[in-house]
Amino acid sequence: MSSCKIDHTIDDVTKKLKEQTPYMNYSLGEKCFNFLSTSVSQADLNELFHLLKKFDLASEDEKKIRIDKLEKLVQ
Repeated sequence: MSSCKIDHTIDDVTKKLKEQTPYMNYSLGEKCFNFLSTSVSQADLNELFHLLKKFDLASEDEKKIRIDKLEKLVQ
C-alpha cells in the first residue's frame, strides 16, 4: 500500500470497513470489526484503512494480496 501522512481515526476506519464489507467474506469482515474493538495502534489503524481503501475496485489478484495482509493484521 502506498504510504500516507494522514492519521486515520477509529471512526474513519470503521466507516471505511462498513463500506467495504459487502465486497469481502463475512468472516474477514467480522475479524476486522473485532480487531477495531480492541486497543489498536495508530499505525495499525492507518494500515487497515489503506488495505480497505478502494477494496471493491481492486482486481482479483490485488484483493487476494489485501486479504492476506488483512488476515495477518487482524489475527
